Parts: sequence; C-alpha cells; structure tokens
Amino acid sequence: MHIRGDHAELVVGGRLDVRSAADARTVLHSALDDGHGDLVLDLTGLDSWDATGLGVIMGAHRRAGRTGRRLVLRGVPPQMQRLLVATRLHRILSIEGGLEAESLPRV
Repeated sequence: MHIRGDHAELVVGGRLDVRSAADARTVLHSALDDGHGDLVLDLTGLDSWDATGLGVIMGAHRRAGRTGRRLVLRGVPPQMQRLLVATRLHRILSIEGGLEAESLPRV
C-alpha cells in the first residue's frame, strides 16, 4: 500500500488491509489533524481492502467529524462500491459523485 498527498487530498494505491492498516491510519490521522476543509481520499489505484482497511476508512470518517472536517471518497473501484452498498456504508460516507446502488450488481 502507498499513500501520497497532503492534508487536502491523499491518493491510495495497492492493498489496504491488516498489514498496512497501522501506516494508513497514521497518515490519515495526520492529514486530518493538520488540515482544514474536506480531505479527499482518492481510491482509484486501490486494488483491494479487507475488513481492517474498511475499519481504517470508518475511523478516519469519525475523526474527520470530530475535527470539523469531512472525509470524501473519490474513485471508489466497483468491487468496493458493491461492498459499501451491501454494508449500507454508502449512506454514511461522503462519496464524490455518489453511488448508484440500483445499478450495482448484488453482492
């Protein structure tokens, strides 16, 4: 997994899983604590995530709210869109452009 960017936009690539969760959490928390306004998390290059990786995203979402910011997901890959819909997290998370739940195949 690799993350690059600043306190306004981060680009995530590779796998966000149990092995990379601690590093990802540290980068996300620093970006949220050091910036202002929305933090855009570009997931276009993300290959996969597991439950731990999804937990990191949800933790960052909660931290953003506590710091008066908003975590915005951009470029969510289709297989991850289906997971967000299946878990109904698409109703909680801010997703740029939204997700069309009806157009996504069932999980």
